Amino acid sequence: MNIVECLNLKKTYKQGKLEVPALNDINLSVQKGEFTAVAGPSGSGKTTLLNIIGGLDSSDEGSTIIDGHNLNKMTHSQLADLRLNKIGFIFQAYNLIPVLSALENIEFVMLLQGVGKAERHERSLSILNDVGLGDKYNRRPAELSGGQQQRVAVARAIVSNPSIVLADEPTANLDSKTGNSLLELMKKINEENSVTFIFSTHDHMVMDYANRLINITDGVVVKDQVKQ
Repeated sequence: MNIVECLNLKKTYKQGKLEVPALNDINLSVQKGEFTAVAGPSGSGKTTLLNIIGGLDSSDEGSTIIDGHNLNKMTHSQLADLRLNKIGFIFQAYNLIPVLSALENIEFVMLLQGVGKAERHERSLSILNDVGLGDKYNRRPAELSGGQQQRVAVARAIVSNPSIVLADEPTANLDSKTGNSLLELMKKINEENSVTFIFSTHDHMVMDYANRLINITDGVVVKDQVKQ
């Protein structure tokens, strides 16, 4: 069953009078439960592709279908609901809320989903322990290292049980030990709950963990390999 379908995606950005092509007729599908890495050099279009799949950006041409929903035909409100309930995001820049503690950052998505206070608290504490930060639940982002902030960001993305997790360079600012432990956790969640993970990455460690590797260059898929 395909949970992601990208059909003839094209995207061009304008910088003044200059047009910069980002995606050039991308066609791909991702099945439920895949652990997929999209790799390519800077400027290859991989982050643009993730943003379009996540409904954070739109293509100039083509269609994006997520879990049966055609994003091109959805209103801003419908897209917001889809992102809230179906998609977890992990950003390279963490995107944590500075005034909230680690625990409150993780609880935030569930708060928006209407999950009760006791359940939010229990699930957030449990996943903080899973990422090795159970003793730092009350710290704000500025009181955490970069690696610790990214672990909070990963916990926030997966605590609400999304169907898809989109991770943009999630290990870029981490040492290899921390990156490896986070990938182990995400792989476990992928295998136990059939959560679909799609990464954009330069990191060979992420590529090694992935079951499928899609290489993009200049907005074109140049290689798509499913590992045996």
